[in-house]
Amino acid sequence: MNKADYDLCVIGGGINGAGIARDAAGRGLSVLLVEAKDLAAATSSSSTKLIHGGLRYLEYFEFSMVREALKEREVLLSIAPHLIRPMDFVLPHMEGQRPFWMIRLGLFLYDHLARRRVLKGSKALDFRVHAAGACLEGIYERGFQYSDCWADDARLVVLNAVDAARRGAEVLTHTPCTALEPDGRFWDVHLFDENTKQAKTVRASMVVNAAGPWVSDMLQRSGIGQDDDNLPKTRLVKGSHIITERLFDGDQSYILQQSDGRICFAIPYEDNYTLIGTTEEDYNDDPYQAGLSDDEMTYLVAAYNGYFSRKISKDDVLWSYSGVRPLFDDGDADATSVTRDYKLYMHPGCDAPLLSIFGGKLTTYRVLAEDVLETLLHLDNRYAPRWTADEPLPGGGMRDGDFDAFLAQQFERYDWMPIGLVERYARSYGTCMDKFLRGAKGVKDLGKHFGDNVYEAEVVYLLQHEFAQSLEDILWRRTKLGLHVDNKTIKNIAAFLESYNKKAKRK
Repeated sequence: MNKADYDLCVIGGGINGAGIARDAAGRGLSVLLVEAKDLAAATSSSSTKLIHGGLRYLEYFEFSMVREALKEREVLLSIAPHLIRPMDFVLPHMEGQRPFWMIRLGLFLYDHLARRRVLKGSKALDFRVHAAGACLEGIYERGFQYSDCWADDARLVVLNAVDAARRGAEVLTHTPCTALEPDGRFWDVHLFDENTKQAKTVRASMVVNAAGPWVSDMLQRSGIGQDDDNLPKTRLVKGSHIITERLFDGDQSYILQQSDGRICFAIPYEDNYTLIGTTEEDYNDDPYQAGLSDDEMTYLVAAYNGYFSRKISKDDVLWSYSGVRPLFDDGDADATSVTRDYKLYMHPGCDAPLLSIFGGKLTTYRVLAEDVLETLLHLDNRYAPRWTADEPLPGGGMRDGDFDAFLAQQFERYDWMPIGLVERYARSYGTCMDKFLRGAKGVKDLGKHFGDNVYEAEVVYLLQHEFAQSLEDILWRRTKLGLHVDNKTIKNIAAFLESYNKKAKRK
């Protein structure tokens, strides 16, 4: 009874929780990561899919946060070149909005706040002659171009958890933490397994509350912090996105200034689609139930139509998704102006360390994880120093981080496979694609064909190595196949999962 089951328990399987678990396991700690539903089931799969500095936050003088995020772009690009790639952003200049000189100054800072090795600097564009202006309304004659990165947000979460497990962490999904209870020098962590319907308790020396939108709920359920006047507050802000068929040519994205001071993006998505978002509105309901409202639909359609010659309507929206961002409440009345920085809070009066995370953003999750570990360990030299900036995520260990060269090799190696399937595997799994393709000489070696180039080998890999359990886990988080496959394929995968899970239970 004088020994903990784990050095560290991390509550929450979003990007922050998964990143912390990975960092901690790599420093030699015994780690448990628990998630109430699936990895990236909430906020971390509902972003705008960008790894970016946050150009608009320069207006709010968040120079330190923007600088940190700008530095992280190329770090993350180097450790996950299959999931993250550079993307050009085109910013049309609208008269009556931010002055031309102000944008030019902001982009100069954006270019120079942090060192760049891969990403290009900004430049001015003349849309009367530049190809990027072909799809825009004629009133937009000039603008700018700069570079940031696109990312598969949900897979970024999953691969952090996968790497944590490879380094010794235990990862439990569909296992909510029902309460924390202090027990001398330890924490009793009360859990409930949704699959077995069994409750259990584990003991941890340290706990990190990375529950995202539920960070305050976790504390309230445990009776922690109610009399703490210094406890930070969370502000929940809903962001929604819509997906349409592809609306413009080229690989560039567009950043669209709005009359209310906000910005929206129009981004090429999954080859055949365009992603438009995001909104920002305060939210007080269940984060799991967040959805696109009529007002948000109207806002996003208008945001797009204000810039492009090809108009869309609500009928053109094929799919939408919404997520709730748990922002650190800095007291600003405007949700748009609330800081995207994070606040780490060590709860006072606890014999065993308890740290809660308020706020944060996708781009700086790795830095946040470093800050968490060094806060908990007080730079204890028994553990390894910072390491995550130099170690690729699973699938990212390709030579010189050159994804294009890797893809060319995979085309040659798997010349019997449809080109589009090779590219999808390479972008989703990187070098890990060889694990479920090893020994295959033709598509017959990939097992059952469910339809639409979805094969048993990939699905089993997701079930056995990436913590997937349900159809939704596979179609919408581990992949985005839900956008691409027909109902027959979905039914075939569902039938296979039912049979697979029955066999697993018998074992």
